[in-house]
Amino acid sequence: MDLGLKEKVILVTGASRGIGKAIAAAFAAEGSSVILTARNQQDLEQTAQEIQMQGGHALAIAADVTNAGEVQHLVQQTIAYRGTIHVLVNNVGGADGFAPFEELPDEAWMNAFQRNVLSTVRLIRAVLPAMKQQHWGRVINISSEAGTQPDPFLPHYGAAKAAVTNVTKSVSRTYAGDGILANTVSPGWTWTPLVEQLFLAQARERGITLEEFQQVFLQESRPHLALRRACTPEEVASAVVFLASEAASFITGTNLRVDGGSITSI
Repeated sequence: MDLGLKEKVILVTGASRGIGKAIAAAFAAEGSSVILTARNQQDLEQTAQEIQMQGGHALAIAADVTNAGEVQHLVQQTIAYRGTIHVLVNNVGGADGFAPFEELPDEAWMNAFQRNVLSTVRLIRAVLPAMKQQHWGRVINISSEAGTQPDPFLPHYGAAKAAVTNVTKSVSRTYAGDGILANTVSPGWTWTPLVEQLFLAQARERGITLEEFQQVFLQESRPHLALRRACTPEEVASAVVFLASEAASFITGTNLRVDGGSITSI
């Protein structure tokens, strides 16, 4: 199927590893010109080289998207290099530390909203002029199952991701007349390098294998996960590419869950 993404310019944040890296590679495989951004230029360059070796077009631009000035510079550089931006994928996210609600200080909440929500808002705001001018654009924000089904030890993260989903709906309604579609993708438990590191540490602490700890995690933390396994970054990427494509031209304001049936509500 031709997804209509050849030569489209795609800006992906948090693109040096994990889900962001898989998203960038998936767009490149469709013939898109991909701009990768994250804080570490060396990691970005390595990812860009891997994509180029597969015949894709990729350019690495380091930026801290929690910094308003760097967001503006990133978008200006992208437009200077490629002429416009067709698709924005806001993948940067996360939170500092795991703790129960009563133990989380104000700083942890502020950092979570800065990283997940304000970075998303600023980037959307920065790309809107180009998208409005060409009367075509796609904004895809990566949220999380925690935005719908909060984790008791990450309440600040869940609240921030819920806000991202809300922002996406707002943008979808405001700019539909400008040819701009906005959607959310909410992954469940996804097997990224960071998750693997965390699981290995927990497995060593308990004196069990990584595979055994995965089963413990499923039993203790994801008993409701219907497919009984972690999602892969590539499975998330497939959903993102679909929503950016012409095949999804009548979909906007939705929250596409890639969670293996983990969310128990309708």
